[in-house]
Amino acid sequence: MATGDLRVRIADQLEAARARTLALLEPFSDAGLTQQVSPIMSPLVWDLAHIGYFEELWLCRRVGGAEPLVAEGDDLYDAFAHPRGERPSLPLLDPRRARTYLADVRARSLDVLDRIELDPSEPLLRDGYVFGLVLQHELQHIETMLQAIQLSGLPHEGGGPAPAGGGGEVLVDAGSVTIGTDDEPWAYDNERPAHQVDVGSFSIDVRPVTNGAYAEFLAGAGWSEPPLSWERDGETWLRRRFGRLEAVPANEPVQHVSWGEASAYAEWAGGRLPTEAEWEKAARLNLLASVGSVWEWTSSDFAGYPGFRVFPYAEYSEVFFGSDYKVLRGASWATDPVVARVTFRNWDLPVRRQIFAGFRCARDA
Repeated sequence: MATGDLRVRIADQLEAARARTLALLEPFSDAGLTQQVSPIMSPLVWDLAHIGYFEELWLCRRVGGAEPLVAEGDDLYDAFAHPRGERPSLPLLDPRRARTYLADVRARSLDVLDRIELDPSEPLLRDGYVFGLVLQHELQHIETMLQAIQLSGLPHEGGGPAPAGGGGEVLVDAGSVTIGTDDEPWAYDNERPAHQVDVGSFSIDVRPVTNGAYAEFLAGAGWSEPPLSWERDGETWLRRRFGRLEAVPANEPVQHVSWGEASAYAEWAGGRLPTEAEWEKAARLNLLASVGSVWEWTSSDFAGYPGFRVFPYAEYSEVFFGSDYKVLRGASWATDPVVARVTFRNWDLPVRRQIFAGFRCARDA
């Protein structure tokens, strides 16, 4: 892509993401933005200012060479400086100042974009990588904020997955497959490098497990804990979705289930969770329907690929490698298409249920 066209595309995507961020939070009062709805989530106003801080750090300061706009930002808005449970007690920017800060940073970032050379010999600038890093960061925080809004019970337009349609499974023959990428310009370090993996034959569900199927599991397996936000009304399951109490639609993919719950269902159904290599192979072969409706738990621990190299900072991926975190694949209804690529790897603690996460089952063939 010509440099001028790339600059225009980057600027347009940055502005589209910012419009989505501001529209997402527009319905909330200052009190709603500053409250913490769960110790595992930040107050929305922290996410808002953190988006600006991350953009300032990478575009204005590291690329543009500017001095910090908020002297205490490196402490308040560094995601590793304070656990989420502490953040409400910090001297955070109030909503008005946070919005002003975001606007100031954005104006400076666009100035950097106009004047910086997108030097293909510099990995941070090649194909506008650092701008893609900032863009994807904001889009991922939009989804995180939607999770907090869902947990809050406050009324919001929200959203949800489309109906999943019929079931069934597909057989995938044994053979090697390329996993990961070398040529996706804005891919994260944990998606690299592309490498060959031998995968044995297996079958996998064409579509994610639905609410109706999961309700049968709750009844048939005697599993006592329903998905997050579900509650009983006699013989009917209800759910609270973005402040509204409604009947659980049987044909939607189930979401807000933990890795343990997904694994238990798979075992009850005579299967297991797919490995992430199995999932990516089936996805690359276009065998999976409803990809992008919910994040999908896999059986795989989060780890670097063979030949993994940190870029551009270890705190995005490497510090989470190990058996504590499980990989999720695909995307959810809340994930922006800029992020939702076949090689993208999400991860979280296996007990977490606030994610818009479901699963599909696999079986040995």
